[in-house]
Formats: sequence, C-alpha cells, structure tokens
Amino acid sequence: MSGDMPRDYAEGSSRSSANYLNQPQPTPPLSRYESQKRRDWNTFGQYLKNQRPPVALSHCNCNHVLDFLRYLDQFGKTKVHLHGCIFFGQPDPPAPCTCPHRQAWGSLDALIGRLRAAYEEHGGSPETNPFGNGAIRVYLREVKDCQAKARGIPYRKKKKKQKTQIKPNVDEPQPMSSSKQQPSSLAA
Repeated sequence: MSGDMPRDYAEGSSRSSANYLNQPQPTPPLSRYESQKRRDWNTFGQYLKNQRPPVALSHCNCNHVLDFLRYLDQFGKTKVHLHGCIFFGQPDPPAPCTCPHRQAWGSLDALIGRLRAAYEEHGGSPETNPFGNGAIRVYLREVKDCQAKARGIPYRKKKKKQKTQIKPNVDEPQPMSSSKQQPSSLAA
C-alpha cells in the first residue's frame, strides 16, 4: 500500500478513512488585493469598535466612513502644503516645511474601492453601502483637488488617442512584386 496514507486508511478502516478525507484541505494563498481588502475590512471594523459608544456595522453610515478617512490622515506620508505655505503650488519644494502629512488621494480612493467590495461580500446590499455614498465621492474629489493644487500639479483626464489609419504616401515608390515586369531599362 501507499506510504502516504495512514495505516488504518490503507487497511480499509471506515472510521479512519472518513477522518482522512474530511481533513481541511490547505486553501490557496490570497491574492495581494484580497489580503489588503481583508486587512482594510478588519481595520475599519476595529475603528468602529473603538468609537465611544461602539458602532455596529449595521448602523454604520457615510459619516462614520468620512471620520475614518480623516482619522487615517494622521498616518499619511504625503506632504500637503497649506495655503499659507511659501511652497504651496510648487511640485518640488527646495526646503522642508511644517505642513502636515496626509493620506494620498490615490490611496484613499483604492481603500474605498476595497471596502465597498468587502461590505457587499459580507452581506451588505449595494443600495445601503456607506462606501458608495455620494458624500464619499465628493470628499475624495475635494481631497484630489486640494492635493493637486498644493503640489502645483493639476490632475487632468488623459485624452483618448484616436486611431488614425496610415495612408500610403503616393510620393514614395512602391515595391514591385516578382510577378510584375521590371522596367525596360533593367531588362537586358
């Protein structure tokens, strides 16, 4: 019999074979996105539990999400110059300043996308999803515009390149195929 199977299973014991077959199979590792989504969901859940009084997920609304996004700013690494700063609007300031660090707009946007998906995966309906609320989109747009102005680099939508067909240039000589006759000057 096979050396990989337990002895009872190899001998046909029904008790042992049921245990062997019912053992949990190792699950494949989560993708980077799925791991991050799980971490974000757990972090948001912990944030709600730490509120005074604690907030149940079923009572969570867009105001809790906005408070969570503002809370995360203290852990940000993106320098956002204030209006009074001499470096406001300069993409590469020549010296350090005392302006605060914030979460980058792109990070917040991605976070909201992951939390929105996680909410629905955990049984929430798309209609009541606090992460899909219009107030969240407005907040993200304001953060994006504020950070763009502070850095002096406005965000612009990229224009789609239109496909242009390449037309043959009539001035260029066209290569001859072997089936055509060569010019008489080359014929000998």
